[in-house]
Amino acid sequence: MSEFKTLGEMEARLDDIREAPSEKGSIAMIVIRPETNERAVTVSCELDHELGLVGDNWHARVDKHTVDGSPDPRRQLTIMNVRAVAAITDTEDNWPLAGDQFYVDFDLSEDNTPPGTQLSLGDAVVEVTELPHLGCGKFGNRFGKDANMFVNSELGKSLHLRGVNARVIKPGTVVKGDCIRKIS
Repeated sequence: MSEFKTLGEMEARLDDIREAPSEKGSIAMIVIRPETNERAVTVSCELDHELGLVGDNWHARVDKHTVDGSPDPRRQLTIMNVRAVAAITDTEDNWPLAGDQFYVDFDLSEDNTPPGTQLSLGDAVVEVTELPHLGCGKFGNRFGKDANMFVNSELGKSLHLRGVNARVIKPGTVVKGDCIRKIS
């Protein structure tokens, strides 16, 4: 028996993923990445214009996507649907391995949260950016090649199964269980 879920097992969860709330959902998990490959699950955090998630190493890492290696503000935050990560791994303790900072019960699909969509998280506001968030080598090593195929398929991309990139618009406090909602 494989330690990873098969593509078929993940695809069997697509209906559940599609049923995520589209207007108002909840924040199920907050993860700070203090150092590369380190994860700290927390019950609350602060979002900041310059630092992104305070205590996270986003602002200190070299970004291979920018010319000078500086952090790209369009990648300050990553947000993943909890139903998608649960389709990939049944163990909630494994969710932080995906590398995202927020795991939400909310429809992050392209149709519901296209680039420019503003979302309130607690009393902070973030904006979904145009940069795609896709499964990479680390993600495949942690969850299997089928997980990468699942999130990087055309359907996976349109549903944003790997999540979305976002930037902080309005700083504020976010607490596990807080509401996530679209701002009109």
